[in-house]
Amino acid sequence: MTRVKICGVRAVEHALVAAEAGAQYVGVICWPGSKRYAPPERVREITNALRAGFDYQRRPLVTGVFVNEPAPNINALVRDCALDCVQLSGDEPWDAFQAIDAPVLKALRVPSDRAEAGLLTELARETPALHQRAGRVLMEALVTGQYGGTGQTANWNLAAAAARRFPLLLSGGLKPDNVAAAVRTVRPWGVDVASGVETDGVQDPGKIRAFIHAVQQADAAARVLPAGVR
Repeated sequence: MTRVKICGVRAVEHALVAAEAGAQYVGVICWPGSKRYAPPERVREITNALRAGFDYQRRPLVTGVFVNEPAPNINALVRDCALDCVQLSGDEPWDAFQAIDAPVLKALRVPSDRAEAGLLTELARETPALHQRAGRVLMEALVTGQYGGTGQTANWNLAAAAARRFPLLLSGGLKPDNVAAAVRTVRPWGVDVASGVETDGVQDPGKIRAFIHAVQQADAAARVLPAGVR
């Protein structure tokens, strides 16, 4: 199963749409520098609504997205807002997850022309400790001076090489009409979307449902292919 993370959620109604459609993660931006910023009181509304409306098996894990935030501040929001996970999307070092009181998604911004061997060597060196704490890597395209949410498509061939060896979430430039191809090409552990399910900068329930449905259909098609055909 390819996990789905609907990120940049700012409204309870959109979190509920994502949950009802089958998302495994709902991302809330806890960095004030983002146009998708959700203040703590809104994050609490989202976590409370999801916990009230869904049992643990069906409830998406609410993931707070931070950029270069000190660990004590992150941990305070984990407690106060009942966050299930944390995403580190800034310039944090690999070992920053060790100070966080929740599983961590480590965002890795990768240039499209990065050498495959160098990327695989870095992941092999750095991810075992992260995985031991139930963490994962989120791979997205490098856009200088920006911390995710750019809509820039990552290098799928490079991501596929990494996904063959490591569980990773693919992010960047995904939308309802191309995510199935991304799943077929990359075979990621999960996919992440923000701008791809927005209309005029606001999350679109129809696009959220269509995105998740496309991932589910891609997974279903993969299960019925003859052995060795992918």
